[in-house]
Amino acid sequence: MNKLLIVGTVAYDAIESPFGKTDKILGGAATYIGLSASFFKVQSAIVSVIGEDFEQEHIDLLKSRNIDLTGLETVKGGKTFFWSGRYHNDLNSRDTLVTELNVLADFNPIVPEHFKDADVVMLGNLHPIVQSGVLDQMTVKPKLVVLDTMNFWMDCALPELLDVMKRVDVITINDEEARQLSGEYSLVKAAAKIHTMGPQYVVIKKGEHGALLFNNKQVFFAPALPLEDVFDPTGAGDTFAGGFAGYIAQSENVSFENMKNGIIYGSNMASFCVEKFGTERMASLRKEEVLERLQQFRALTQFDIALEEEE
Repeated sequence: MNKLLIVGTVAYDAIESPFGKTDKILGGAATYIGLSASFFKVQSAIVSVIGEDFEQEHIDLLKSRNIDLTGLETVKGGKTFFWSGRYHNDLNSRDTLVTELNVLADFNPIVPEHFKDADVVMLGNLHPIVQSGVLDQMTVKPKLVVLDTMNFWMDCALPELLDVMKRVDVITINDEEARQLSGEYSLVKAAAKIHTMGPQYVVIKKGEHGALLFNNKQVFFAPALPLEDVFDPTGAGDTFAGGFAGYIAQSENVSFENMKNGIIYGSNMASFCVEKFGTERMASLRKEEVLERLQQFRALTQFDIALEEEE
């Protein structure tokens, strides 16, 4: 079974949206990525840090999904990273209310020995220096390195971000971030510019409008499934990344054609995440539901069209 190494935050969130609000609930990029990737036939491990306040039930949840937690450091007397945010009515924009780095402020990732040869490395949203530090520890060059980042790092750690981008195969960012990173408004031009920074593949997430995959002149678009209920978009991008990386690790195929399937699998997983607050939906999700919705994606995207032959 192939190995997937996941690096990112394991955190607590408090969320407000037009549909309600939560107290402190389980969150973090690595958490969403790990839960999503657990639906694929891969050995996965999380490298992250938590405080002593992290509840045992949440450790048990991750372990129940066969996620290796050897690389999850617990800081004695420390507090877990905490983020609080409020979403606007359109759910596409949000205000950050509180960010408490806590144990994340001094996080030094340590990759477990038995995952230093991981086939796929998924670098979740963290400081680029931390992401580079993980790649430095790999003893075997991974078949695929996927990087997720955000505009915050473009604002305050751009040189370090550009350094780590030279070492990755795939970058996943949203449309706003792609425009900021490239200085181009057209997403086609933005992807072309980002290619020159290192990544061979550029995935641009457009939320409820799907995702784009670019590889030089090749482009693929995957729609998002129209949903009746969207409660909370927190973690949807990470869940997408987990589905994408999990599928690629399982299939052992890093071609553009297979990445098209990875984009669909990622979109499929993300469609569940938004249906409830935080990780609640991913925690209760069953394999049968994943397969059933995959059929809906197939029906949504497959069509036959007769092309008139030229005279």
